[in-house]
Amino acid sequence: MNPFRVHTGVVAPMDRENVDTDAIIPKQFLKSIRKAGFGPNLFDGWRYLDVGEPGQDPASRRPNPDFVLNQPRYQGASILLARKNFGCGSSREHAPWALEQYGFRALIAPSFADIFFNNCFKNGLLPIVLPEAQVSRLFDEVAAFVGYQLTIDLERQVIVKPDGGEIAFDIEPFRKYCLLGGYDDVALTLRHADKIRAFEAERLLAKPWLANRL
Repeated sequence: MNPFRVHTGVVAPMDRENVDTDAIIPKQFLKSIRKAGFGPNLFDGWRYLDVGEPGQDPASRRPNPDFVLNQPRYQGASILLARKNFGCGSSREHAPWALEQYGFRALIAPSFADIFFNNCFKNGLLPIVLPEAQVSRLFDEVAAFVGYQLTIDLERQVIVKPDGGEIAFDIEPFRKYCLLGGYDDVALTLRHADKIRAFEAERLLAKPWLANRL
């Protein structure tokens, strides 16, 4: 996955509480056996006025002009501002896949559902928890200024506002290490590839019959 160090992006406000994973990526799109292609169907039931199906050309769809991500001022947004309990519902990992493939790199909310929160880190998304009052102030600022941007500095663990003000946030050290290095679970394992190969070679010398194939 892509490392996360410093990111500056337009902020899109998702002004709803308890946004569940079926809203993030509806169930009909979970049929795919691939890990790619979910971005066009992020928030599908809210983004479009017609019902979408897997493989459908987005250009043939009818966008909902009232939905936040369809509004011109939020085009290209890469930071999602949300309300409490974002990502609740089923534990589908497709939800962070869809957010990341749409173009989001970070999410800011007062709270996240636990499984969704964990899945974000495994897929290169940075979920930031801030006090509810602070999140509400950010909603007000996003509404007041077209093209409102934030800079997220993971190394320093701060969010830098347009006026230069900084908001500190907490993150577990190991999760921070993985995001900075771009390490998912597979990449973490492959750091020890030489030791794994050495172990396998020694095991085959001691137990050569393990090399037999049926």
